[in-house]
Amino acid sequence: MKKLYRIKKEKKIAGICAGIGEIYSIDPTIVRIALVFLTVATAIWPGIAAYITAWFLIPDKEDFNHRQSVS
Repeated sequence: MKKLYRIKKEKKIAGICAGIGEIYSIDPTIVRIALVFLTVATAIWPGIAAYITAWFLIPDKEDFNHRQSVS
């Protein structure tokens, strides 16, 4: 099962799009463009709220790998 995580070294804001791109083998720029398009299409606030929520809920890749090795 694929686990979602944020990537700090490739981030523009929080690394969420880079993490999604890595998991699904998509260029992070395409994910970012899709996010901007969907945010504008949904009247801005739902997209911003979803991104901020994901920022706090999705762990960093380093934290995610550390948790896997400890378990």
